Amino acid sequence: MLLPINKKLIVIVGPTAVGKTDYAIDLAEELNGEIISADSRYFYRGMDIGTAKPDAAQLARVKHYLIDVADINEIWSLAVYQRAVNSAIEEIISKGKLPFLVGGTGQYIRAIIEGWQIPAKAPGPEIRKALETWIIKLGAEEVHKKLSLIDPCAAKQIDFRNKRRTIRALEVIFHTGRKFSDQRKKGSIDFMYKIVGLNRDRRDLYERIDKRIEEMFNRKFVNEVEVLLKKGYSIQDPPMSAIGYHEVIQFIEGSIDLRECFDQIKKRSHEFVRRQANWFKSTDQRINWFDVTMDRKKEIITFIKSQEGWISE
Repeated sequence: MLLPINKKLIVIVGPTAVGKTDYAIDLAEELNGEIISADSRYFYRGMDIGTAKPDAAQLARVKHYLIDVADINEIWSLAVYQRAVNSAIEEIISKGKLPFLVGGTGQYIRAIIEGWQIPAKAPGPEIRKALETWIIKLGAEEVHKKLSLIDPCAAKQIDFRNKRRTIRALEVIFHTGRKFSDQRKKGSIDFMYKIVGLNRDRRDLYERIDKRIEEMFNRKFVNEVEVLLKKGYSIQDPPMSAIGYHEVIQFIEGSIDLRECFDQIKKRSHEFVRRQANWFKSTDQRINWFDVTMDRKKEIITFIKSQEGWISE
């Protein structure tokens, strides 16, 4: 390896469907690395097609961490994820390999590279129960609107359909008396990192997203969701509110037809790209952006091998 591995991390970010998985595997193979997932949808067993999770052949090429680590009725908090990632980084470095943190879940990426100090004491169950009742009575969208009045910065980062995250933000606010968005305290980290940002022309990206959705249905995405429902999971399980799963459940239940199901998934996916841009801004000086409309692997490898761009905080 041309640079010392000691306490170094490569972070690969970018919008959904930009090509992070393929790039990360190729780069990790070239640079003796292993991959840690920073995609919150990859945690859950059985959610494979709808999340575009790496397939068996891809997983066989490079060792991956934090994929298929939980059942759908288990919830991985940000604090649990942070501990698991830091442990994986240490394990990879101990083997003389280069860790790659790869994904599009901006909150999870930032928690790692900024060393967020997540409050150890969780709010009491009474607050959560009251908020869950509130959502049942008022609806997820209405409760999300109330969050936007209290903490617009937090609400901007949360899709109203993600009831778990809306509840989490509100319970922390009510528990501490402070905005949820103000509580991302930065701590120290004991590694250096480089961030590689992958991007594409927006029209090209949307075309890739739409093609991926069509391929998902060709791979029997509906069957995957039916299997999960037969196992007892439902739309009430937070992971099942993920883009695609929510809509396919509605299709299975007969509340929307297949064309509407397709259109809603595409619409939500395009909206998700725009929300991701709030986490991975083009103006963020820490991110080294590469337009991968054309193949840029050689340039990215050269950048990673260089001594430029390392950040320590």
